[in-house]
Amino acid sequence: MRRRFLGAMAAALAAATPMGRVLARSTFRKLPRDAMVIRELRHSAFPYDGVNPDTGDPFITLVDGKRLGHVSPRGGVLWQDETYSDRRSLLYLPKGFDLAKPAALMVFLHGNEAILQRDVVDRQQVPQQLAASGLNAALVAPQLAHDARDSSPGNFWRSGYFRQYLKEAGSALAKLHGQEARGEDFDRLPVILVAYSGGYFPAAWIVKTGGANQRISGLILMDALYGDTEKFDAFIAERHAHAFVFSAYGPISRRWNMELMGRLAARGFSFSQGIPAKLKAPGIAFAEVPEDIKHVDFLSQAWTEDPLRDVLSRISAFRR
Repeated sequence: MRRRFLGAMAAALAAATPMGRVLARSTFRKLPRDAMVIRELRHSAFPYDGVNPDTGDPFITLVDGKRLGHVSPRGGVLWQDETYSDRRSLLYLPKGFDLAKPAALMVFLHGNEAILQRDVVDRQQVPQQLAASGLNAALVAPQLAHDARDSSPGNFWRSGYFRQYLKEAGSALAKLHGQEARGEDFDRLPVILVAYSGGYFPAAWIVKTGGANQRISGLILMDALYGDTEKFDAFIAERHAHAFVFSAYGPISRRWNMELMGRLAARGFSFSQGIPAKLKAPGIAFAEVPEDIKHVDFLSQAWTEDPLRDVLSRISAFRR
């Protein structure tokens, strides 16, 4: 009787501890089918009522009756109700995703003139490319400026905001996953940060002030370097032993890729040029694509068809 009682107490204590929760992961099963939803989160890039930290100027500078607006350097006057009010994020789990195995959380930052369903899902097929890569990863993609020529980070300018965003996204992914998964099961996952085109600007501020660099195990830039090289340089200096970095680029972003390579060389960091066979830490690689590759098609056709799938398939740490 005493032995059974002590055994029951030990089991109850294990279940109440983090180790007990880790052991419970073995009960997770592979997802039998894809799961995807686009839903509002309390944490989102926009609306944003703060300042641009680069200039100190308020982000919202125009008032027309009840309408609030921002003047974008490339997009002109953009109104908050049309461009900066979409709180939605894309959440996706591929068929076969397995929380009982080493897994990652991929965060995708889209470019200008994009909408999650129309562009990230239907045109660029980011979830489909993740699924085809075999990477054991969940996907979250926040809506940035809605269908506009603007790369503003919005709330990702705020110190620690990315960390909070990841926490809420993790809880939402747990609900999508089912099997009694909890937000903490996704909070523990390493992050692979992927940016395309204008998504470089939120990415730059995420690695500068996001408060989650200790979770970032990979940075992928898909024709996505148009400035802020000092922020990526500082991130690499901080995380080079723990995170891989890969930047593929065409003619229009070549200048800033060369600038970042120069910064890294000055620090004494080595890097390769070309598509690496594997992506793992520590490792830094830059790959220039042929000049005839169109920037607008970069996620669909670059050095190969479905280049994001190709990149993700080279990450050896997390396989389904």
